[in-house]
Amino acid sequence: MCWLRASFPARSSQAAPPTSPHPVRLIPKDEGFFDLFDGLADRMVKSSTVLSELFNEPTRLDFFVGKIKELEHEADELTHEIMLRLDRSFVTPLDREDIHSLATHLDNVVDLIDGTARRAAMFHVTDRREPAKQLAGVLVKASESIKEAVHKVRQPTEVARIGRLLKQLEEEGDAIYTSAVGDLFKGSPDPLEVIKWKELYDNLEHAIDVCDDVLNVLESVSIKNS
Repeated sequence: MCWLRASFPARSSQAAPPTSPHPVRLIPKDEGFFDLFDGLADRMVKSSTVLSELFNEPTRLDFFVGKIKELEHEADELTHEIMLRLDRSFVTPLDREDIHSLATHLDNVVDLIDGTARRAAMFHVTDRREPAKQLAGVLVKASESIKEAVHKVRQPTEVARIGRLLKQLEEEGDAIYTSAVGDLFKGSPDPLEVIKWKELYDNLEHAIDVCDDVLNVLESVSIKNS
């Protein structure tokens, strides 16, 4: 009887290379978003600074309103670029909804600043009011805090620290606003002056509140991406 011996291919002595637990990313993340966010935050600081100058020097109202409008256009262009880049990018450094939310909130603050300046022009503001100067000053500090938080968005501890500072600024703004509106109704005020200044105070206070909304978005983003 003839026995047939089956032949099998010889096993290789080389072990298969180990599989990496971290897959190689073939498509790089688009990191350009961070520069655009920095640019938006910069326009926010500049526009709030010009608004503060407006309430300190209302005789140059038209000049300041025009300057803020230029900054608002620049902010709109940066926001548009962020949205275009979001559509083009296959891999983003942050969640897409976070990128959209952060850009929108930053642009909203600049829009509010522009709206406040335009109202000052419509109302033909000529006198300096201390509460308006104080509220505008708080808005500048809040904008500077946002700019710092945007730059440090990957450092959740720093963003949380800035968040606590911004909360104090919001409370300071609320106190100034409450006192300012109460003073408007003392005695027998001119109704037109009351309407005019209350709307301006409302806009300034709202802009400070929206800064706090921006910080809330930044805190969420920094925690998710730490």
